[in-house]
Amino acid sequence: MRVYHGSYTEIDKIDYEKCRMYRDFGRGFYVTKIRSQAEVWAIRKGRDKQTDGFVTEFEFVETAFDNWDMNCKRFSGYSEEWLDFVITNRNTEIPQPSHDYDIVEGPIADDDITHRINAYLEGKISKAQFLNDLKSRFPSHQICFCTHRSLQALKHINKDEVKNKIDEIALPIIEKLITEKGFNKAVATDKFYNSQTFAKLADKTTKFYKKEWAEIYKLLLAEIKVFIFFV
Repeated sequence: MRVYHGSYTEIDKIDYEKCRMYRDFGRGFYVTKIRSQAEVWAIRKGRDKQTDGFVTEFEFVETAFDNWDMNCKRFSGYSEEWLDFVITNRNTEIPQPSHDYDIVEGPIADDDITHRINAYLEGKISKAQFLNDLKSRFPSHQICFCTHRSLQALKHINKDEVKNKIDEIALPIIEKLITEKGFNKAVATDKFYNSQTFAKLADKTTKFYKKEWAEIYKLLLAEIKVFIFFV
């Protein structure tokens, strides 16, 4: 399963000691299978550090749930058990770790849900009302790796994957320079790799590698002042 972690910077190596305590599923390293959710986290955390944020990709070996002799807990959705578990883990009066699971999977308690949890704890709404209000919530997802051992099931996606994406963009651009603009292969290759457009593409912080090659091609043409003629 491809999973994502949103932060203010790329995560080269997971340092369990830096993982915060008293979160939904306790102390641990959190990821999600929903990339858009990780992107929101990256933006929020990046804003605090005055950066653009970064989504680091991992491959989670799902067999760890069943075949690695790990103690795992999986919540299929919001439930009374999930609520009690989150409240226990967030209770700062309870020493961490507050459970003995290696991996925990389930929905998140975002800011709105946290507000509702506080209302429940203050006696303003009942547990039944709290759970009923969550029936119309959009799907959310998180996996918490709660122990050093559990991190063995999480594999960092090779950084060369970004390079591979850049190479995939480069090939059709160079071909277009040859077939449409009349450059030979050597000139086309030289113009592309020595351009400011390529410099921006190679800079991961610009995230240009996420763009379609045709969009990068137009930027390159504008830079080298080659006019596009439409038929």
